This record gives sequence, C-alpha cells and structure tokens, in this order.
Amino acid sequence: MVDDLVQGRVVIPNKDLDDLVLLRSDGTPTYMLAVVVDDHDMGVTHVIRGVDHLTNAARQTQIYQALGWDVPKMAHIPLIHGPDGAKLSKRHGALGVEAYREMGFLPAALRNYLARLGWSHGDDEIFSTEQAVEWFDIGSVGRSAARFDQVKLSNLNGHYMRETPDADLLAAFRTALPFLPGGEAAAAKLDATGRWDAFALALPGLKERAKTLVELLDGARFLTDERPLAMEPAAEQLLTPEARSLLAATHQGLAALPEWSAADAEAVVRRVAEHAGVKLGAVAQPLRAALTGRKTSPGIFDVLAALGREESLGRIEDQARQIQKV
Repeated sequence: MVDDLVQGRVVIPNKDLDDLVLLRSDGTPTYMLAVVVDDHDMGVTHVIRGVDHLTNAARQTQIYQALGWDVPKMAHIPLIHGPDGAKLSKRHGALGVEAYREMGFLPAALRNYLARLGWSHGDDEIFSTEQAVEWFDIGSVGRSAARFDQVKLSNLNGHYMRETPDADLLAAFRTALPFLPGGEAAAAKLDATGRWDAFALALPGLKERAKTLVELLDGARFLTDERPLAMEPAAEQLLTPEARSLLAATHQGLAALPEWSAADAEAVVRRVAEHAGVKLGAVAQPLRAALTGRKTSPGIFDVLAALGREESLGRIEDQARQIQKV
C-alpha cells in the first residue's frame, strides 16, 4: 500500500509483486535496493517522479519497512502526452531544453507553460516564476495525463514577448541570437551596418507580430537586407505601374521633409493618397513592398523611421524608377 500525495491511497496486491532480487550473484546491489539505501543516506524526505514508477514505490516501501526506516513521502505525477493523447515523442515536441532555445522561446514563458502542465492554481494561466514558487502545492497536481501543445506554448510565448518591456526583450534577443538559426549572421550584419538602434525603433511593431524570437528575427530581416531588395511574389504583385507612380510621388514628398520622423512621413503619404484620390492603403501597401520586400511588416511609418531617410528613399527609388521598364 502506498499513500501517494497525488494518486491517493494505492493498494497493490502482493500477488502482483514479484520476489525482489536485491543482490546480484557478484554481490553488487540491484537498482531497487541501491535507490532505497541512497535516498535514506541522503536524507530524502519526498520522492516526486512519474506515475510509471508507482509499482516501484510498492516494492521500495517493502524494503524501507524491512530495514526499519521511515518511508519518504511519495508523489507520482502524471506523464505528459501529445495533443493527440499518445505518449509524448519527438514529433510532439519531446525535445531537450536547448531545442526550445533554438526555436526562440523565452525562458520565463517555457517555465510558465511547463509549470501549468498537470498543475493548476485556480484559473490562472499566466504567472511569473516567483508566483509559481509561491503558489505551488503538490496536492494541486492532477491525476490525468497532461497534454503538451506547442501551439499553446507559442501563443503563450507571444504574450510574454508583447508584455516584456522593449529594453528587456532586446537584451533577451541579443543573448539568444547565437543560438537562433541565422542569428550569428544577422548579428554580424546589424553590427556592421550599425542598425541596432533601428532594430530598437522597430521592436514595438515587430514584437506585435511575433510569437517567438525566431519570428522576431525574421520580421526584422528588412533592416539588414541589401538593395535592391528581393521581392516576395505577394509583394511583387503590389508593384503595378500605377503603384510605382504613387511611389514616385511619395519619394518626392518624403525627400522634401526637413525632419525625418514617422509622424511627418505619415502626413506625406496621406497627402499623396488624397491628391491621387485613392485610399491610404493604395499608397501604403506598395510602399511596404518597396521598403521591406514583403506584403506584411510592422507599421509602415515605423519602418520608415527605423530605416532612416537615406535608406528609405533609396529603396523607394529602386522601385519607382522601374516605371519605364514595366
């Protein structure tokens, strides 16, 4: 019989327990004896492990009692399954912690998610590591198998990224860069071009669209891409002859700005749209394509501010001057 802190009182009939082999023929102890003696000598008071060891708990309890030692408190927690209910495997995300670092997950978000697997504190889903330490109670661990859902982990990580102050997120990003795919090359480009300040300016918009640091890095690619930009097919489709004419007018208005800022650039783009009798998007979308090579990006006026006057005007000109070629 095992009084388990998670599973409750568990009774295993003696007929289901084999005769224990405690010593091998060469006199060395088996695992079952060695683990009991080691835990006793180390003063272990609580044994917390997977529910697949519950039968071992019954065997080890007999050894403790035979030796006249106090039996530690035992807690056998449920195993983690994949979202399909099957035993967790690599295809579900059963990877080492270094793999999640390479996928761009923040440590605090991963701790939050792992703490919530099989354990609850009321309806709280998002909490700090300090709160988890304060709130955790082994009695609140459920008996049913927990399910690992990487989509849910990504959504939680996205929340942490949005809520993290920009300065702290920038520091975490720079620390993680050597471990992200293409991160070292991106860091070298940002160093070489001196565009870390531009990255910091773009970060508020970038983090709104990213769920991982890998996505954040990908979203910031426009900062280090060299002219002429390679266009994604969806962006290329936006650059019609009419759109390139609007880009030419936008280039003229932006080039005349005495001060370069997101607010001043927005005023110019709005005037171009109004003068042409089109909606703002008819100017902003091809402008986004010209500046980033993509159909989606952070706010286009923030992109202009991050890239700066010279680079922004150069990229717009690259596309506007192709009117004659179209």
